[in-house]
Amino acid sequence: MKKKFTFIGAGSLEFTRDLVRDLLTFDAFRDCELMLMDINEKRLEYAKRGVQRVVDASGASAQVKATLDRREALKDANGVLITILQGGVEVWRHDIEIPKKYGVDICVGDTRGPSGIFRFLRTAPVMLDIIRDVEELCPNAVVLNYTNPMAMLVSYLQSQTKVSVTGLCHSVQGTAEMLAGWIGVKPDELQYTCAGVNHQAFYLDLKVHGQDAYPLLREAVKRPEVAAEEPVRIEMFRHLGYFPTESSGHNSEYNAWFRKRPDLIEKYCTHGTGWNPGEYAYILHEYLNREDTWEKEYTDWLEKGEVELARGEEYASNIFNALFGDHTPYPFNANLRNKGYITNIDEGACVEVPVIADKDGIHTVGVHTLPQHLDILVSNTAKIEELAVRAAIEGDPQKVFQAILFDPLTASVCSMEEIHSMVQEMLDKNAPYLGYFKSLKI
Repeated sequence: MKKKFTFIGAGSLEFTRDLVRDLLTFDAFRDCELMLMDINEKRLEYAKRGVQRVVDASGASAQVKATLDRREALKDANGVLITILQGGVEVWRHDIEIPKKYGVDICVGDTRGPSGIFRFLRTAPVMLDIIRDVEELCPNAVVLNYTNPMAMLVSYLQSQTKVSVTGLCHSVQGTAEMLAGWIGVKPDELQYTCAGVNHQAFYLDLKVHGQDAYPLLREAVKRPEVAAEEPVRIEMFRHLGYFPTESSGHNSEYNAWFRKRPDLIEKYCTHGTGWNPGEYAYILHEYLNREDTWEKEYTDWLEKGEVELARGEEYASNIFNALFGDHTPYPFNANLRNKGYITNIDEGACVEVPVIADKDGIHTVGVHTLPQHLDILVSNTAKIEELAVRAAIEGDPQKVFQAILFDPLTASVCSMEEIHSMVQEMLDKNAPYLGYFKSLKI
């Protein structure tokens, strides 16, 4: 029986195209229905054309449909993939620019800290609306969320519904591939256990053919070309003893060590070759520029670009195949509310842990305990994120302030009164998206 996959936020053009390509590499899905949905009609039309081009190149018989109607898109879906941006770049920019006025220099701003929390607060009610439609229209569907901020959104949704919602991020497998390259082995030769929270998980063990690979990594990071690639993460590895997931740009804003002074930003945050954070709000500038260039770039690809048909590294297609394709079990790292999966992280907090998907569902693998010093870092993050989730559930601006008050980077450069003023300014700026709050005054 052919399956239906629904893409909510299909205007994420390259990502949608690549996820479709991956699905079509499995025999069980080559005759599937691909339902694309977005609120941006122009981007949706481009998404449909791009996906059709992939289908045609693959020789599959999949049917491509597009709609602006979310309920139509979700009806009878087997798999749902969510990749949305609530409010767009012009709203997101205030998440970066208001903290900058107060000395909080943010690079990416989509995961945690003041910018990530407000992105979450804008996105949460929309995501819940999507899930309420899923409950009615396709209650047995498997929902895979790629929208950031991952941990807060997943914790919020999993606390509100019994629908199968799992959060996915490519940082674990992407970092593992990078580390394999550094130590000179193939990615499939590297075995690891990685756990923590999204964008702040650590490789608790790292092995090659059963032998500890961390000594090889310690030697590798001494090489100048490697040291120059990920300065923030390598500095964390040197002092913490475990390598973190997610890029130097992201990691630089999750703690108090790298962005609280101009000299530290210059030293750690402007010269990485793997992903150069550059000046503050690097990604914001990239996205603003992309608003002017995406249409031409995508049109060029539609007309003459190469269609890549080999399966990529994203988890989604493999998960669907394990659950209702040919049932090949698939191990990956998922974002789930903690039910004893990590012993020293609060119950109910969203953690990122090893799991396996098979015909019976998605199951966690093992029980993990973070080293004590990593627990200090990661537990603080998890507690802040859960406070922000509670703020959204209760519509409580005071809890928004309290969550941001303890953000490590914010607290390293601002007084309590300054944080209060900053949060109030951000609440006011986001007022059109926070109608579910009881009040916007703190």
